[in-house]
Amino acid sequence: MASRGPLSRLLRSTLSSCQQSRSHSVAILGAPFSKGQKRRGVEHGPKAIRDAGLVERLSNLDYPVHDFGDLTFKHLEKDEHFMRVPFPRTVGRANQLLSGAVSGAVGAGHTCIMLGGDHSLAIGSVEGHAQQCPDLCLIWVDAHADINTPLTSPSGNLHGQSVAFLLKDLQNKMPEVPGFSWIKPFLSARDLVYIGLRDVDPGEHIILKTLGIQYFSMRDIDRMGIQRVMEVTLDHLLARKQRPIHLSFDIDAFDPSLAPATGTPVNGGLTYREGIYVTEEIHNTGLLSVMDVVEVNPTLGATPEAVEATSSLAVDVIASALGQTREGAHVAFPKIPEPKEDTELRI
Repeated sequence: MASRGPLSRLLRSTLSSCQQSRSHSVAILGAPFSKGQKRRGVEHGPKAIRDAGLVERLSNLDYPVHDFGDLTFKHLEKDEHFMRVPFPRTVGRANQLLSGAVSGAVGAGHTCIMLGGDHSLAIGSVEGHAQQCPDLCLIWVDAHADINTPLTSPSGNLHGQSVAFLLKDLQNKMPEVPGFSWIKPFLSARDLVYIGLRDVDPGEHIILKTLGIQYFSMRDIDRMGIQRVMEVTLDHLLARKQRPIHLSFDIDAFDPSLAPATGTPVNGGLTYREGIYVTEEIHNTGLLSVMDVVEVNPTLGATPEAVEATSSLAVDVIASALGQTREGAHVAFPKIPEPKEDTELRI
């Protein structure tokens, strides 16, 4: 069953404490936003993913699905650069709005699916989740680490700095970026794991090594295999205690042959089977609370088929994270049906 409703209703929802075991209902939030980077078109990602059949696919999993539509973001006419960072106040305001929406969805008992938009949106998504679940852990599936600070970023783009805003360990390394006074770092480096890295900037590399952050590059995945990578990931995050998982999934984690319609593709990415295995294993924990799917950019597909392939892949990843299996979703037939006594053979 799918329903649509205004975001205002969600934002007015009574907030409750975070549940360790998520309820079987899904809230979809669209975040059509592109100012965390310089390529236009990624703001059309939420529509492309919906058009690829997201709501119908999730409804087939027997979840109550609540599509709350898209947030409306205001772009400030006057928003000067901060150092090399473009649109800092616009990005900050957008993330503050998203934070409230995600917090409302989680507080209402839903598993929240946030459709981006660029990856700067994870700042608000993870922060809003943490309002309800302060003990959350974060799995970041991406070709890029997105952990630059304004002092290390080669481009200045905020979609490459998202994690730096979240980490307590970097608090004294981050300047005060205009538009972000509302957020205080809350996540420890030990509560974060990266999967799929293969394009890490020099400043990011020293941050990863200095803070001792657990990460798996594509070389690690080749060497260890995706099964072992997920075993180590979940043991690292959940061995001390079971806690909510925030999965932030950039579609460019996949190889560009599978996801061509994205802004920063990098060769040598996840195969379809590896990416789906990641989400299957996260689902199997029963602890997925919020999932971001970002950086689908339909304007960058060379053909309609490329756009459809990328958007459909996003739907597959979301459905897998919510219980669709490659063995089939076992909800319609809890047991083998038996014929009734009055059943007649009809020719």
